[in-house]
Amino acid sequence: MDKNMKIGKGQTVELEIEALAFGGEGIARIDRFVVFVKGAVPGDIVRATIFKKRKAYAQARMEEIISPSSDRTEPPCPYSGYCGGCQLQHVKYDRQLFYKRNHVIEAFSHIADIKDVLVREAMPSQLKMGYRNKMEFSFSDRRWFLPGEMHRKVNSEPFALGLHVPGTFNKVIDIDACLLQQETGNRILRKVKEYAKESAEAAYGIKSHQGFWRFLMIRSSRAFDEWMINLVTSEEKTSLLMPLAESLIDSEPDIKTVVNNITNKKASVAVGEREVALFGNGYIEDMIGARTFQVSANSFFQTNPLSACRLYEKVVEFAAPKGNEKVLDLYSGTGTIPIFLSDRVSSVTGIEISESAVMDARKNCVHNGIDNCNFICGDIRKVLSELKVPPDVMVIDPPRAGMHKDVLGKVIEMAPERIVYVSCNPATMARDISSMIFRYKVEEIQPVDMFPHTYHIESVARLSIRR
Repeated sequence: MDKNMKIGKGQTVELEIEALAFGGEGIARIDRFVVFVKGAVPGDIVRATIFKKRKAYAQARMEEIISPSSDRTEPPCPYSGYCGGCQLQHVKYDRQLFYKRNHVIEAFSHIADIKDVLVREAMPSQLKMGYRNKMEFSFSDRRWFLPGEMHRKVNSEPFALGLHVPGTFNKVIDIDACLLQQETGNRILRKVKEYAKESAEAAYGIKSHQGFWRFLMIRSSRAFDEWMINLVTSEEKTSLLMPLAESLIDSEPDIKTVVNNITNKKASVAVGEREVALFGNGYIEDMIGARTFQVSANSFFQTNPLSACRLYEKVVEFAAPKGNEKVLDLYSGTGTIPIFLSDRVSSVTGIEISESAVMDARKNCVHNGIDNCNFICGDIRKVLSELKVPPDVMVIDPPRAGMHKDVLGKVIEMAPERIVYVSCNPATMARDISSMIFRYKVEEIQPVDMFPHTYHIESVARLSIRR
């Protein structure tokens, strides 16, 4: 291609894919001008059409793979490339790990300007498929059809139960099975779909805000082989839902509880304003390592407990406890990290702004016979200013957006000997640590793959104070 050629919307170009972006898109360059291509893999040579042009980059739709990359594999899921659940099923798993580790290295190199950080090989997930213990499916009165299904569009019913097209709020693909959950979950999905379609109630419309059926959430416990079904509806109709609950329990004896969350709020969130237990006690039990946790419909729990155990073991290793440390855990959630550390340190104090998460954390400690963990509910910026005793070790596990600058400042001021930073976002992790680098040295970073076939990667960083 002519290097001086101007790139415009609607133009079809031949591209050699050089790299993989954090969101899973292939990256090509035309005379240093960046073009992102969804579904492309480094090493591919593709023909693609530009559909969006900006000053610094363009986005292109892949039309043809002229020469496939050796990193490619055939995705086993028929919805791959259309559904938002996976972005990398078409990439061999060992190469997924390679690219995820590279994302961490690049974030520290480009954002934090730290070139020599030791980033270990990414820890693989023990399970590549069927690893998720929670799936959330959306009902919709507008089904989005895959290219091969367009012939069915004319006579189709205004109904779908499945997953969203990525980047959309109102396009739902009707799903018969998701390979990220166990087959029991797929049988439950199909049975609920059949019952809902045959009922007299309509699927909820995200634009009209009318309709009864809103979400289906399925939770499972691999440790105890227990299942929970959460039917989220716009109003309470126990007489309609009870026959469905009974039918599900008869067909799947491992179902321990069925609940109905009810909400008429317009927000597209699968959390009810109130909950009715149709069967069972409203929770299941699961394990991370040797610890047992009660999981209710709306509580947070790691979606891949086997990989979560590896992650938390790495947190403990990087904390390097000798037995007498006072540990402070910021963004402590439902207390999983404090519980993992509890038997190796003197005490753990967790700070968390969510009241329900703090209640779950305290309950989980009681459930596991732990008495040296204390949880404070409040804004971390305020709570840190009120703490009297500085910690020996600090664990930081912030949300995707990273830490508030005031929290960063207070952490540096408190100057714990060791910091363990856990992150699901390499970019914000690098940004935060770059503000700490004058006082702390980054000893090493361990990526842990919790979500195979997606671009997401968890990382644990070990920081030590400079003397």
